[in-house]
Amino acid sequence: QVQLVESGGGLVQAGDSLRLSCAASGPTFSDYTLGWFRLAPGKEREFVAGISWSEFRTYYTDSVKGRFTISRDNAKNTVYLQMNSLKSEDTAVYYCAATRLSIATTRRQYNWWGQGTQVTVSS
Repeated sequence: QVQLVESGGGLVQAGDSLRLSCAASGPTFSDYTLGWFRLAPGKEREFVAGISWSEFRTYYTDSVKGRFTISRDNAKNTVYLQMNSLKSEDTAVYYCAATRLSIATTRRQYNWWGQGTQVTVSS
């Protein structure tokens, strides 16, 4: 079982950047596909980005393509989400998640979750 702890959230202005980190503990971090989701007020939890355990394939929801970048450092057991050109609509609690599937873009496909970190973008 893997445990996940997010950090790096905060209050920024539109156009600014933030980098979220998710530190994992547990066996064989490199065997897990990792994803970032977000939950905004009044909305359902939304897939943002994912990176596979094999070949480090990455995939994004359309609204963040070109602005967000997901990456992982298996030596540090950490996954990152670099967020650039932030918009007010990016305001949400961001969650890190893990799965043993090679490709996963839905909530149901992820088995382990962090506690979330708040990102607030003021316009």
